[in-house]
Amino acid sequence: MNIDKIIILVRDAAAQTAVMVVFSTLFSLLLGFPLGILLCTSDPQSGIRPRPALYQILTRIVNALRSFPFIILMIVLFPLSRVLVGTSIGTKATIVPLSIAAAPFVARIIESALKEVDRGVVQAARAMGSTTMQIIFKVLIPEALPSLIDGVTLTIINVIGYSAMAGAVGGGGLGDLAIRYGYQRFRSEIMAIAVIVILLMVELIQMLGTALSHKVAAKR
Repeated sequence: MNIDKIIILVRDAAAQTAVMVVFSTLFSLLLGFPLGILLCTSDPQSGIRPRPALYQILTRIVNALRSFPFIILMIVLFPLSRVLVGTSIGTKATIVPLSIAAAPFVARIIESALKEVDRGVVQAARAMGSTTMQIIFKVLIPEALPSLIDGVTLTIINVIGYSAMAGAVGGGGLGDLAIRYGYQRFRSEIMAIAVIVILLMVELIQMLGTALSHKVAAKR
């Protein structure tokens, strides 16, 4: 295999990984962000609108989903992927389990970030007559924004790791490239290149996320 062929393979695999990461992160945020807000606000100990029963139900669901090994979860969700995108293998199919696997992780990150907000600020907003929705969107989220950005950064990095594991079961991307061409065909250089590209992606995301978080924190 010549160098041009390797470049094409790596380029296509990196593009597939990028697509999986972008859409999976977006969908996991759409699922996990509201769930994280509910976990924070319904907490019987510190929530602004305590609902113990709801909190216990959501906590059990989140914990159950987080306990699933990703490979097993992906296999379990093959039928759902087939229903939603028409196939159970490839980049599009992998987005479904990636999103569901990352959503509970996002929920916990959002919950933790919102709980870091000074309770005095929340109490002051409540004393001024703010509603629950106003406190969430005008107090909690703005105050927790640097932590939320750090959480989203961590989520993206986690999704990159998940996408690499998805290659073991036909998920496409850099993980699939490393397994099919690197491991199964004994091309260690291809495996090394795939790993390096993944490391570079993680480093880039971390640098951008940290810089943005610091910039937002400095403006407060």
